[in-house]
Amino acid sequence: MKTITIDGPAGSGKTTVSRLLAEKLGYLYVDTGSLYRGVALEVDENSIDWKNDYLLDAFLRTLDFQFVVSKGVPVLLSSGRDISRGLRSSRISMLASAVSAKPAVRTFLLGMQKEIAGEHNAVFEGRDMGTVVFPRADVKFFLSADLKTRALRRYNEMDKNRNRLEDIEKSMALRDKNDSQRRTAPMMPARDAVMIDSTGLTASGVVEKMYSVVMNRGDG
Repeated sequence: MKTITIDGPAGSGKTTVSRLLAEKLGYLYVDTGSLYRGVALEVDENSIDWKNDYLLDAFLRTLDFQFVVSKGVPVLLSSGRDISRGLRSSRISMLASAVSAKPAVRTFLLGMQKEIAGEHNAVFEGRDMGTVVFPRADVKFFLSADLKTRALRRYNEMDKNRNRLEDIEKSMALRDKNDSQRRTAPMMPARDAVMIDSTGLTASGVVEKMYSVVMNRGDG
């Protein structure tokens, strides 16, 4: 089985290009960020004191996550319930950044990700896929873009009547800081990652660059 990892900050275009690259290669696409947001959503909805390690660990043992494909789009189920629509709010994104630093959460999700990689050729999108989860991945990418570009991309995905561009930019800047400075699995490029700046590129342009790298390495 072949494993490709695509890491990078929010709004860099990871989700779009990861899905397109997986489709082009005929690989399974895995949005690992949605797993962490799924944990955050369940923690939030169930009013769990996630800072209490004992309570958090006990709660994690009750969760049952599953990825399914609906109309060509990966959907995250929690105990059979589609929770995908609630994962993209700024509140849940910030909470996901915090809970993802908890060892219990990372351990809970690590096994699930390893199992997927053992059964499928897959493209894993996340923040520490190439550094922590799959340090021996066949090909690693780190996708970036400047903050204003990333904030605008996220703004265009959200309800403009309920969100302000400047608030999204501030939220992203804070999350970048939290993700890169956390003690557990900080967001950073793997030493052998291929760096791509998507600021001035279309999604298809980024995918072509990645596809070329994969094919040149004989991993397609």
